Amino acid sequence: MKTLDVITIGRSSVDLYGSQIGGRLEDMGSFAKYIGGSPTNIACGTARLGLRSAVITRVGDEHMGHFIREQLLREGVDVRGVATDPERLTALVILGIRDEDSFPLIFYRENCADMALSEDDIDEDFIASARCVLATGTHLSNPRTEAAVMRALELARTHGARTALDIDYRPNLWGVAGHGDGESRFVESQAVTARLQATLHLFDLIVGTEEEFHIAGGTTDTLAALRAVRGVSDATLVCKRGAKGAVAFTGEIPDSLDAGEAGPGFPIEVFNVLGAGDGFFSGLLKGWLDGESWPRALEYANACGAFAVSRHGCTPAYPSLEELGFFLDRGVVRPDLRNDAHLEQLHWSTNRQGRMGGDWTTMRVFAFDHRMQLEQMEGYSPAKGGAFKRLCLEAALQVQDGQGGYGILCDDRIGRKALQAASGSGLWVGRPAEWPGSRPLELEPELGPDCGGLGEWPREQVVKVLCFCHPDDAPDLRARQEATVGRLFTAARRNGLEFLLEIIPSKVGPVDDDTTATLIRQFYAAGIFPDWWKLEPLSSRTAWSTAIAAIEENDRHTRGIVVLGLDAPEKALADSFRIAATFPLVRGFAVGRTIFGEVARDWIAGNSDDAAAVARMAERYGRLCGLWDQARAAQAVE
Repeated sequence: MKTLDVITIGRSSVDLYGSQIGGRLEDMGSFAKYIGGSPTNIACGTARLGLRSAVITRVGDEHMGHFIREQLLREGVDVRGVATDPERLTALVILGIRDEDSFPLIFYRENCADMALSEDDIDEDFIASARCVLATGTHLSNPRTEAAVMRALELARTHGARTALDIDYRPNLWGVAGHGDGESRFVESQAVTARLQATLHLFDLIVGTEEEFHIAGGTTDTLAALRAVRGVSDATLVCKRGAKGAVAFTGEIPDSLDAGEAGPGFPIEVFNVLGAGDGFFSGLLKGWLDGESWPRALEYANACGAFAVSRHGCTPAYPSLEELGFFLDRGVVRPDLRNDAHLEQLHWSTNRQGRMGGDWTTMRVFAFDHRMQLEQMEGYSPAKGGAFKRLCLEAALQVQDGQGGYGILCDDRIGRKALQAASGSGLWVGRPAEWPGSRPLELEPELGPDCGGLGEWPREQVVKVLCFCHPDDAPDLRARQEATVGRLFTAARRNGLEFLLEIIPSKVGPVDDDTTATLIRQFYAAGIFPDWWKLEPLSSRTAWSTAIAAIEENDRHTRGIVVLGLDAPEKALADSFRIAATFPLVRGFAVGRTIFGEVARDWIAGNSDDAAAVARMAERYGRLCGLWDQARAAQAVE
């Protein structure tokens, strides 16, 4: 039985993309980090489109190699074929966007990990599990990697898998251009042509630009090159023609490229051509492996390529299957797709699992992001506050015990050491941005007037903001608070950070079954789409139903809701859990003072040692986790 749809084989790197647009690479001062390499990009692109994808490559046993492996897992790519090379470093690429035609890039691939791929890395059972094996031309440039690719293709054909080639011609990676010529897409070389033509008969599908078919065919006359390739291969040939789209040839090559089978193109702005071919191939594979006609498969491919050229980065630009379907149904509203608000919200929300990883359908969150409440305790000092929050983290980790579905809320001002220590622990980590108790809402000064301080936050942290608001707020107060939340939300998205919005209307005025739902609709109307909502315990099922309806009518892809505690006693929380757990969109709780309040007062006053404080908090936190799990389990039984 075929358990995988596609295995790609070849390059895997970390791309450092210049954040500044329109200048020389020499003048770029900051870079965004993404995974890269054509086979790696295609594995991610096809996974986003719903194919079961894997990649065979090598990465170094260092931070960049770990990043690639972790990100592939977040994208849903099978990593059984990713070998760790203890002797070599992961490949790096530094790239920039000068204009729509210029994209300076430097490959750092001297003796890199993926170029050490060998026949020993090819597992027959793994290859046999796939419907398709895709190779890229770069790994035909070296005898060792070529042997690995040839072994994979031989096994693929033995086990009835389709085979595909992305010609992916990079002259400097074939040694026919210099290190400074990473942007070059074509240098004539009879040696390269001969090497490629020796393998073309092994493929069922061959894809390339006109220049790539020139190198494969040994001539700069595109039709003659295609005929030369046809002379040694019966594969379907797909020729990419830039703004003119692409054409497929299943038989003899006609007298005009326009006579090939084609799919519709899309009139979009070209922002970044890097990675567009990998996005194109991802869409093409989706159509090909799903048995679509070539015009339909090319429509998928052209659309995925359009997304890629309109956004920053390679893999991050590729669409989800739902996003692709929406785009094909609706069409182009504005040519700069990255500025299409509706499309970008769908892109973010349907690819978000890949960005953050983890399964957060259950949320058991120990919230100790409190600042003002601790500062008001007798005997408090910043040093004591920071030390106590380290104890809170210790209690959280003790209860978590390596399991999924646990998290913390922790601030940076008092709890910096705890916040930093939580990195990489497997905990969901939320971090507050509001100035405690402020109304109108004010943000922590460290964020700066434009929230530029979020640029320093690790990507795993979730931006949390508490807004005391009510539907009866005066219009100027509502506008001011929504503007502040909106500014923070925009900055969070700009920095790739998830966003949690907490609202507590009961502290401001009387509430009924519609209060929370009204506030939720107001924030969506202001263009704010939280990944998470943090809501106070609602008093009735009707109130929960109306609140959830307000969320789902605006964002079907929200992460969900967590219930806050408001320093309620444990019995009251248990009662609120029983109601909230009946609604699947309520993922769990985020409770703080019920767990740590009394313990903090005793510890800060010197009436408790560290071990006792941790034990007491772990016991309380663990009991709350049990209460939530029981409440949810009871609903499953019913």
